[in-house]
Amino acid sequence: MTGPAVVVVTDSSACLPAELRERWGIRVVPLHILLEGADLRDGIDDVPEDLYARDGVSTSGSNPEELTVAYRNGLADSDGAGVVAIHISAALSGTFGAAEHVAAQIGSGVRVIDSRSAAMGTGFVALAAARAAVGGADLDGVAAAADAAVQRSRAYLVVHRLDNLRRSGRIGSAAAWLGTALSLKPLLAVDDGKLVLAQRIRTVSKAIASMIDRVCDVVGDRRAALAVHHVANPQGAQDVAGALAERLPACDPAIITDLGPTLALHVGAGAVAVCVDLEPGLTLPN
Repeated sequence: MTGPAVVVVTDSSACLPAELRERWGIRVVPLHILLEGADLRDGIDDVPEDLYARDGVSTSGSNPEELTVAYRNGLADSDGAGVVAIHISAALSGTFGAAEHVAAQIGSGVRVIDSRSAAMGTGFVALAAARAAVGGADLDGVAAAADAAVQRSRAYLVVHRLDNLRRSGRIGSAAAWLGTALSLKPLLAVDDGKLVLAQRIRTVSKAIASMIDRVCDVVGDRRAALAVHHVANPQGAQDVAGALAERLPACDPAIITDLGPTLALHVGAGAVAVCVDLEPGLTLPN
């Protein structure tokens, strides 16, 4: 390609492995962990490994100052080609709202996209945008690639305990039964940006099996990018990735990463999640 390239920005909730960020030139703005009076930047500052087990910990989104610096630097480095910023679902964090406000102040050179997801559900959207940018697409083209990736995305989650979700308030229609159903190991899904109950299940093993079945039903015999996340459960993630590799031979091996401290705080130890992105041109069934 020739000429300046559009710069792609995301936030640390995307859980993008460093090699992918570097390969595709994706810039990351941190989310924040508030712990004992300290404001820790996700991905930058040292964060206790047992964060999800501590009391009095909370999270906050990327702040306007950080977003402003990232967007203005991106505009300068793109030589005016523009910035496309892909952020965690507006239903899960205030980051998107802050990003919209900052972009409006900077001008039309910054486009902000709600991924309507989290973790690699957001990361896959950022990757789609970055590939379009590296391929020479203009600002409209890069934003369109991101919007298309949002429509291709699905994400599923199994938690071992509901305590963290109950405290965090980050769950939608399932909230009514969280207080009385702590023995359940539900399968959760991201639906239009919200974390919702997909299926009531009594054991973790059955919930994991159901999650794998749902992913396989969505993908079928098509190609898709897959990511498996976990919170202090690497073996569980490896087992899920192995099962997906066996049942979805058309797909490349899943990316396996931890869920990151800001998301881990809300879902707790043992959680395993799968994010799906069908190859461009394919639409996921409902």
